[in-house]
Amino acid sequence: MGIEKYAGRVALVTGASSGIGAAITQALLRHGLTVVGLARRVDRVKALALKDAPGKLHAIQGDVVDENSVLAAFKWIKENLSGVDILINNAGVITEGDLTSGKTEDWKRILDVNVLGLSICTREAVQDMLSRGVDDGFVIHISSVAGHIPPVSSSAAMYMASKHAVKTLLEGLRKDLVAKKSKIRVGEVSPGLVRTEFLFNMTSITPTVYDTEPCLESEDVAEAVVYMLSQHPRVQVHDVIVYPTGSSL
Repeated sequence: MGIEKYAGRVALVTGASSGIGAAITQALLRHGLTVVGLARRVDRVKALALKDAPGKLHAIQGDVVDENSVLAAFKWIKENLSGVDILINNAGVITEGDLTSGKTEDWKRILDVNVLGLSICTREAVQDMLSRGVDDGFVIHISSVAGHIPPVSSSAAMYMASKHAVKTLLEGLRKDLVAKKSKIRVGEVSPGLVRTEFLFNMTSITPTVYDTEPCLESEDVAEAVVYMLSQHPRVQVHDVIVYPTGSSL
């Protein structure tokens, strides 16, 4: 019993327009899932459709920071696809700024996307699953090794704090579902440096970082998600930490 048990089921991937989200979207399509890609750049999500893949892609424009946008997406999924069976909380942002001089709007954006947006999507997905009697659903957070180590610098501390929050929220969610006697599973994938455009919001980072530092590809993270979904229902892989070989972190 592997990921094929989810063939035809509905997976919602946030931040699906590029990088890790795009790779996860296409991996799930190849395994026959119906994938709803949620992102602000909806045209880039539409371009991820695979002609030879058994899965079907639906692209929805939205921003996890905007609760009404999230609620509208879940409403559309419920009305058109019955509901969400798998949620991949991939949307995330990073900015840099020392804790003594950073901009409030930058900190707010990090927390709004990485923590509150993730929590809103999780709440809506789990409520939807429970209301439909789905007992084999899955919620996966795409986190970071940053959620497992002390801050590497003051400028990265707020981002790293948000990923520590994700780790704490995951365990809280697991305990909540256990208390509800639900067998909906939860987990997170925590990668190290991944070759995407994600870091380019930071003025101190240039594309050459990927030529000088060991890094993963987005597909490596997608494979970790597939691995998690492929386990027997009695197995809940709670956290997969994926370092690039040779990483000094």
